[in-house]
Amino acid sequence: MTLTTVSEARSYTGTQGVYRHASAATGTDMTFAVYVPDHAPGATLPVVWWLSGLTCTHVNAMDKCEYRQACADLGLIFVCPDTSPRGAGVADDPAFDFGQGAGFYVDATQAPWSPHFRMWSYITAELPDLVAANFPVDMGRQSIMGHSMGGHGALTIGLSFPDRFRAVSAFAPIVAPSQVPWGQKALTGYLGPDRAEWRRHDAVALIEDGARLPALLVDQGDADPWLAEQLRPQLLADACRDAGIDLTLRTRAGYEHGYLFVSTFIADQLRWHAAR
Repeated sequence: MTLTTVSEARSYTGTQGVYRHASAATGTDMTFAVYVPDHAPGATLPVVWWLSGLTCTHVNAMDKCEYRQACADLGLIFVCPDTSPRGAGVADDPAFDFGQGAGFYVDATQAPWSPHFRMWSYITAELPDLVAANFPVDMGRQSIMGHSMGGHGALTIGLSFPDRFRAVSAFAPIVAPSQVPWGQKALTGYLGPDRAEWRRHDAVALIEDGARLPALLVDQGDADPWLAEQLRPQLLADACRDAGIDLTLRTRAGYEHGYLFVSTFIADQLRWHAAR
């Protein structure tokens, strides 16, 4: 697959790049960001996949997440994909929580979304192959993390591919989309009304159905305006307790939902990933 370099710039002891390619999964051009720490010639580095939340592109994490110094210090490659396909020929919705910018990391089966909204295949198959072919990554040392809708994506992908990821974590994730308005809207629109089809894209349901990981880490602000209605981390805590999964759920007093919260604690989460 041909990769076009949009930009590259030095940051800390590494290079922040932005790249574009024609995606077979989505049928559109896709843009993503990769930070690569300096390394010895021929060496490979572990890779962290970051999944962003509603309304975001690759730019939000790249500009606001403040991951680069920690990744440079820890020797971690950091990949920030987009959250959906985009373009004039791609279906959209005027709401912020559906359509472009809100792909929910699923492969849509419903019209008009199914031709392009195939973010599950893009994130789990096409993009990893592209990154492995073009960057010095050790694909035997991968981890995944995300924020809000991206936290949902990180949890569901991590639970679905437990042998692929050494660590899985999230900031303020949507843990049970089948049980909250954001998720119910998205899963109905993309996958249809059959709730049985939703379960593999719901972290709590996946755990109830037997998916297992050795450990999970979640940071959640207690001043998050979406906490009670959309996020409901206690549902994940209950599911992990019943399944014997070692969940560290850290409630951060006074913190809200956005990147000021994420940037405060991302270095700590990255150290947790690096240790694994």
